[in-house]
Amino acid sequence: MAERPIWEQIGASFIQLYYQQFDTSREQLGAFYTDASCLSWEGQQFQGKTAIMEKLMRLPFQKIQHNITSEDHQPTPDNCILTMVVGQLKVDDDPVMGFHQLFVLKNINDKWICSNDIFRLALHNFS
Repeated sequence: MAERPIWEQIGASFIQLYYQQFDTSREQLGAFYTDASCLSWEGQQFQGKTAIMEKLMRLPFQKIQHNITSEDHQPTPDNCILTMVVGQLKVDDDPVMGFHQLFVLKNINDKWICSNDIFRLALHNFS
């Protein structure tokens, strides 16, 4: 079996570490962002590490567990990595919900950071 392309290895490693940190010590997520990073959370826009971390720390739950269903990674022409995640999450005692998250990963000083992050719950209103 051929070895996976480097962008898939980097993207998969990032996703594993990101969600592990999110589920166990959310306050450590700041290491993934910079002052130039952007987050779109359910349509709300946040720019910079401080604003992103304020949002993530204010999320209204005590416990969260992510279960990744699938992930896709692609290289971009500017040497970044585009990563799409589909999965389920469970917060506190609420029912399981689907989610989608898109990351643009950028290498800065030999460290992969999240320059762009878009998160949406997979909720549908069929009325």
